[in-house]
Amino acid sequence: MKLILGITGASGSIYAKRIIEIVKQYPQLVENLAIVFTDTAIKVWQHEIDDLKIENIPFEIFKNDNYFVPFASGSANYDAMVVCPCSMGTMAKIANSIADNLLTRAADVMLKESRNLIIVPRETPVNLIHISNMKKLVLAGAKICPASPSFYSKPTSIQQVVDTVVQKIFQLLKVDLKFFEWMKFS
Repeated sequence: MKLILGITGASGSIYAKRIIEIVKQYPQLVENLAIVFTDTAIKVWQHEIDDLKIENIPFEIFKNDNYFVPFASGSANYDAMVVCPCSMGTMAKIANSIADNLLTRAADVMLKESRNLIIVPRETPVNLIHISNMKKLVLAGAKICPASPSFYSKPTSIQQVVDTVVQKIFQLLKVDLKFFEWMKFS
């Protein structure tokens, strides 16, 4: 699978970090991971993630103002895109087809090509405009996967809580990772 990971300035960099760790740990899952940070995402990442500098991420990171990258076009045949965490501002741009940077252009390409686009909003509470934008995205073919962890498995660490969301993201990508099963961690 060729996957794009878009990271925005919403709090929740830990979710994106965990996706990157899993792709690194299981290279057979994703043949190509392309990463795009918004400017605000870089600042939030630096604030929230102390143990991993962006420069040390083992995958190619593309500048958000560079439209001359393969996945800015549908002919590049990327299979899926995950926007995680997704700010309400970025979600609004994607829902209204405002492709004013690489991240929103790539999401627009996913929608126009009927490819898998997963939006992971991390805001709470939401207002009617947010819900309207989510509805537009679902009607356009995207999947909304709120960063709402589950607690059925009685997680005992932050990583286990994060993994309840990340596992759901990978399920939506049709990748079956079993960090936990109903009521227990493996």
